[in-house]
Amino acid sequence: MSKKVLVPIAPGSEEMEAVTIIDIMVRAGYDVVVASADFDGRLSFKASRGVTLTADCKLVDIADDEFDAVILPGGVQGAEVFRDSTVLVEIIRQQMYEGKLVAAICATPALVLAHHNLYPDALMTCHPSFESHIEKKNWRVKRVTYDVNHRLLTSQGPGTALEFAIEIIVNLSGKALAWQVAEPMVTLPTLHYSKLGEA
Repeated sequence: MSKKVLVPIAPGSEEMEAVTIIDIMVRAGYDVVVASADFDGRLSFKASRGVTLTADCKLVDIADDEFDAVILPGGVQGAEVFRDSTVLVEIIRQQMYEGKLVAAICATPALVLAHHNLYPDALMTCHPSFESHIEKKNWRVKRVTYDVNHRLLTSQGPGTALEFAIEIIVNLSGKALAWQVAEPMVTLPTLHYSKLGEA
């Protein structure tokens, strides 16, 4: 059965992260919903480096849908839009309540998850420039960090986006599918991550 994943985007989202995540999820055969969190309801807008991103729908229109994973790309401005979206924060809370995967990269672990104190006891990483936003006891320097007890996967930035996306497949479908996706791209994912309790 195909997995269904939500990738919110917003003005100022980091395009390398957003596009990498969407592309890898499509390659995995998942049902990918790209939803706009833009407060003006626009489906198309400029990303952090000026590339135009286009969503399939508005976030509010799919707020009651169920997803196997909610995946948040970074970009400071985009992360700030996510932070201020009551709809998105509630979607994340529901995902947590149901024990389903939440994944966040770059500025979003700090500006969204830590800001709202959504995972006070979870290990996480983020872009190094936002390390101070995360409690010292929770911070991990790993490029991709998975807290198995909280089903939270986090990563550091554009340069780790491919590893991050591959690890989402590992989490949702296992290593065999992850290798099936990775091999034709001529990439060598580590297919492992920091587990709860690791230094």
